[in-house]
Amino acid sequence: MTEPPQQHYLELSENPVQFEHASSVNNVFFDEANKQVFAVRSGGATGVVVKGPDDKSSVAFRMDDKGEVKCIKFSIGNKILAVQRTSKSVDFINFIPDYPHTEFSQECKTKNANVLGFCWTNWNEIVFITDQGIEFYQVFPDKRSLKLLKNQSINVNWYQYCPETAVILLSTTVQGNILQPFAFRNGTMSKMSKFEIELPVIPKPAKLSLSERDIAMATIYGQLYVMYLKHHSRTANSPSAEVVLYHLPREGACKKSHVLKLNTTGKFALNIVDNLVVVHHQSSQTSLIFDINLKEPDCAVNTHQPVLPARSIHPYRMPLAGPAVVPSQPPVPCQLYSSSWSVFQPDIIISASEGYLWYLQVKLHPTVNLLQDKGKLMDFLLRRRDCKMVILSVCSQILEGGVKGSLPVVATVFDKLNQVYKEYLEAEQSYTVAMESGPSRGSAAQKRPVRTQAVIDQSDMYTHVLSSFTERKEVSHKFVIAVLMEYIRSLNQHQITVQHYLYELVIKTLVQHNLFYMLHQFLQYHVLSDSKPLACLLLSLESTYPPAHQLSLDMLKRLSTANDEIVEVLLSKQQVLGALRFIRSVGGHDNVSARKFLDAARQTGDQMLFYTVFRSFQQRNQRLRGSPAFNPGENKPRIWFIFQMKPTIGGLKI
Repeated sequence: MTEPPQQHYLELSENPVQFEHASSVNNVFFDEANKQVFAVRSGGATGVVVKGPDDKSSVAFRMDDKGEVKCIKFSIGNKILAVQRTSKSVDFINFIPDYPHTEFSQECKTKNANVLGFCWTNWNEIVFITDQGIEFYQVFPDKRSLKLLKNQSINVNWYQYCPETAVILLSTTVQGNILQPFAFRNGTMSKMSKFEIELPVIPKPAKLSLSERDIAMATIYGQLYVMYLKHHSRTANSPSAEVVLYHLPREGACKKSHVLKLNTTGKFALNIVDNLVVVHHQSSQTSLIFDINLKEPDCAVNTHQPVLPARSIHPYRMPLAGPAVVPSQPPVPCQLYSSSWSVFQPDIIISASEGYLWYLQVKLHPTVNLLQDKGKLMDFLLRRRDCKMVILSVCSQILEGGVKGSLPVVATVFDKLNQVYKEYLEAEQSYTVAMESGPSRGSAAQKRPVRTQAVIDQSDMYTHVLSSFTERKEVSHKFVIAVLMEYIRSLNQHQITVQHYLYELVIKTLVQHNLFYMLHQFLQYHVLSDSKPLACLLLSLESTYPPAHQLSLDMLKRLSTANDEIVEVLLSKQQVLGALRFIRSVGGHDNVSARKFLDAARQTGDQMLFYTVFRSFQQRNQRLRGSPAFNPGENKPRIWFIFQMKPTIGGLKI
């Protein structure tokens, strides 16, 4: 039975880099630093075509056939080409405009040494790796010469290079399991701490036991690791293979930190995709993924099982090529996990026989149904690059009810999301404070925190999850309210200010189901925090729930910044004396506009009320200005006009 496509959580990139496949006349090389494929025909005499990650880095040229090409790489920016044809020297060709294109050569300095390969560490800096050590050179393209900056004598079996960190790893000693790293930066070479790879069996007599194929270097979560593929050994009582990760810091000792259990034996290959270690197993044609950050805290060495069940890469179809191809001919299936595949770090798979370079990619949607533990699923998704919409869809899924929608699960998910949200807010606040205070002496310039897709804020939750969830008729309103309050509880626990629209959602849900007693309690015990928008919403509910009017006023008064709003509310209810008393109680009587109060009093039709308010403001004027008269801005003519229309109030002559 064919596996449903949604079960494949790994796929090959849709638009691969295509190149002329390897043949008897065409040799294919790959440069891990620039991610370029070189197709060299007839030693370069009939053409060299260089294909990179994008069309801009593609180059085509010819060079003289001076023998079989062993290695070919451009320096950074395609400025200088280096070609190794012999075991003694490396040839160079300038590709800088206006520089001479004549080849020049550099032999290794160490006598009787053989060049194993070379690595560009900068646009004009190159390292020769020989079987007797390493030689670090600066290239002068204008003078067509090289200058030896530093060298180090050491017996070398093979080497690995990590271009992201500019670290070269040398295999030394007879067994090959003592590894010596060197770091390169700005024209300097630094010797790092050497370390030993623990072999499953110590051979007697001693012989080379650690293969270059079983070691890879990669950056995972910003840290450099050496990955050792430790195969099954019948004599060592180890039933299956495992991947051992050694953490290689820039300074300090390299330490064994993670063990990935593969639970099988056979041929394996390693990739790193989105900080996940992907282990390909050829015989079963499946892949496993591991997340080293899903670990027990404070463990010296963490042992990991695969995050998800083993699955194959999503089937891929290649369009047919060549002159005999019929346009309507369908693409042919690609043979996945082929023995002709070559795997490079971090995420590259090359089929030289078919002329394809793919980038391996992780699809997150299929992982949702494969990982049943929703807390662990959230930990996994929050560390992925394009996770936002998948996380929001998971939140919607767990709110569907039943066991999946149980409140403890919901609470766990909300807490995990808000922990990341809080960390981002704190980083943003620290950055703002640092910018306002200016750069401090001796401290590096602070970078603005990057808002990753893992930051799920209140607006995201409201828009994509909670608002639609509250409208679902089949879900119990008690569960809806419990979920909303759980999210608010989580925000408060992480000291994140709750946005008023979440409280509004709670109030609307309570009112919709006539749960006024619960609403009253939430407000009385300050479960819903005070805000002007919330007070206004309560005012609008007065016709449905009359006590909402007083609840609103109480909230506005507690805010102490909403005095104007309280006055407006009281005047709109024709509680003019109440508004006057309130404005006096908060010390605002001296500055308030008399006209607003007098207009409100006149609209009541109560003449005595109007006179009381009028006299109150006259007394204020007398106290402040020594005269009962009103300022011109307070419309004195209109006030006197009102009195002329109604000359007596309560039997008194005005």
